[in-house]
Amino acid sequence: METSINKRQKIEVASVFNVCMEQIVGQQNLCYTQLKALCDIASCRSSNMGGHINSCTQCGFKQQAYNSCHNRHCPKCQFLKQEQWVDKLKGRLIPGRYFHIVFSIPHLLNPLFYINQEVCYKLLFDAASEALRNAGKNASFLGAETGAVAVLHTWGQTLSYHPHIHMLVPAGGLSEDGIEWVSAPKKFFVPVKALSKMFRGILIRLLKKQLTESKLKLPKDFPVFQSFKEKLYEKNWNVYAKKALGGVNSVLAYLGRYTHRVAISNSRLVEIKNGEVTFRYKNYRKKGTRETSTISCVEFTRRFMMHILPKGFYKIRYYGILATANIKTKRQQAIALIGKIIWLPVLEGLTAYEVYRVLRGTDPARCPKCKQGIMKKLEIITPPG
Repeated sequence: METSINKRQKIEVASVFNVCMEQIVGQQNLCYTQLKALCDIASCRSSNMGGHINSCTQCGFKQQAYNSCHNRHCPKCQFLKQEQWVDKLKGRLIPGRYFHIVFSIPHLLNPLFYINQEVCYKLLFDAASEALRNAGKNASFLGAETGAVAVLHTWGQTLSYHPHIHMLVPAGGLSEDGIEWVSAPKKFFVPVKALSKMFRGILIRLLKKQLTESKLKLPKDFPVFQSFKEKLYEKNWNVYAKKALGGVNSVLAYLGRYTHRVAISNSRLVEIKNGEVTFRYKNYRKKGTRETSTISCVEFTRRFMMHILPKGFYKIRYYGILATANIKTKRQQAIALIGKIIWLPVLEGLTAYEVYRVLRGTDPARCPKCKQGIMKKLEIITPPG
């Protein structure tokens, strides 16, 4: 009989965490959610999580498997969740082209956002969706009600703190009376500069309201709001519109890369040596040139922890004709007017085992050695302590 163990990439985010775990826990002021994510990711698919030993019914081959942590920030636990979500979205999207819009805030707001994450991230969603709704309904632009799938990301390529919203917006919308589908031109239906100004004005208004009602904690040396507001208006806020995506297939493939992404994937890690980690990143200041950066494991972990979302915070949201409340009304009307067939989900209601079998086209319970027998649970591995 032979025994195999879980195959793991040589260098993982978990490996970095484990190098400096004691230092991070002792030196960094982590909240409960951050500490839990740190421990979960460091232990994922290791003996610390417990697991089981499977044995082949045919040849007796044994295979050891450790449990996953299922933390939404873990680089190893997103594949099935992402595939199931993308599949479910098939039945939710409106057929046709889509625009990809990115709403970003100036760095001046970063300190305020970081210490008020739950409130400020919600305001970011609210401001982006309101700006889009107002622009869409404006008769000078589209003159119709559109919608969006919005995803929050908080990181840059080097794990810097960079809160921004990715939005997938249908290339059109419902007319005010709901009896016509108004198609957008090839370019986004509102000039980006105009959308940027709308977004800036709305978010500043929402922030002012929260500050006036004392619902935000203030960073040290935070200026009076009026002078802070003037500085914000001096900045050119970055709203970026990418070219339209054609067809639901390309939209789903594109969106799938954004929805369940975490701050950095294991595949970008190059080396851990002498308490430092080297990772790959794209330098967008040099047209996306691929480069490497080397920082201490402690600094890497500190940066990663900045992107742990507040407990229970939804980073994916739907607006307008794609909102949950409009699924059976405005969305259905839009589909009927467009006259195209929508896809139906195929993974909904399936177990993780069944999803894996559909996606891979193979039976995960089939013995990897003899290819004939079925792997059955032989023994439970309990976590230490």
